[in-house]
Amino acid sequence: MTLPFKSVSPGTSLSDQVADAIAAEIRSGRLAAGNKLPTEAALTVQFSVSRTVIREAVSRLKSLGLVDSRQGSGVFAKSAGFAPLNFDAKHAESKQAVVQMVEVRRALEAEVAALAASRRTQADIRHIKQAVTALKRAVQAGGDGVDEDVKFHRAIADAARNPFLIGTLEYLGQFMLGVTRVTRANEARRTDFAHDVQDEHSLIFSAIESGDVNAARKAAAAHMDNAIKRIELADPAFWQQSGVQLAQPLVSGLK
Repeated sequence: MTLPFKSVSPGTSLSDQVADAIAAEIRSGRLAAGNKLPTEAALTVQFSVSRTVIREAVSRLKSLGLVDSRQGSGVFAKSAGFAPLNFDAKHAESKQAVVQMVEVRRALEAEVAALAASRRTQADIRHIKQAVTALKRAVQAGGDGVDEDVKFHRAIADAARNPFLIGTLEYLGQFMLGVTRVTRANEARRTDFAHDVQDEHSLIFSAIESGDVNAARKAAAAHMDNAIKRIELADPAFWQQSGVQLAQPLVSGLK
């Protein structure tokens, strides 16, 4: 089968460019489910890349569920279905990537908090309160509170009782953990930041405990907005040192 593939450009990942080009053909329907891809040798010529690059691209396409290898027959396109969530921040600056992921959190966390306020049980309230206390103790003990922060937000998500939201948050966890490490590390450098975060968590908890849906939504959104402001106000030295290192997983092409 002849496909309109062109040589890829140097500078960015060659295998990613190849995979993206083939994926576009599959998702557009020009390469229909069941159609065989050109041979490895033909693809190396069309894209002007090595066989290793082609194999890496095919491996990525397999992980996305877009192609299937049949021993002795070749590689065949599969039904594209829904495109999977794909966060590629490798071209973003580390600071920008962190801000963008906090923006994603803002949309989710605000709704999660609102649902938690309307659905929480006494057991949920106890769990969230325990998480708040554990986070406070971790900070007082000189820790960054990353694990405790994650548990606090997870306790709220559990109280929302929406398995789809929880599933989305779990999927995003690989990215959110990196963001939390950055924001907590930045906040730990200044006592005013640390106190502000503690106050914001208390406001979220109080709104959920009282069953105030609007207040919970606003408090959670404000918490994320303030997290962005704290990132913007971070000492430049933070980004030159630990900030860049902690943000590296966000800008290394996670897919």
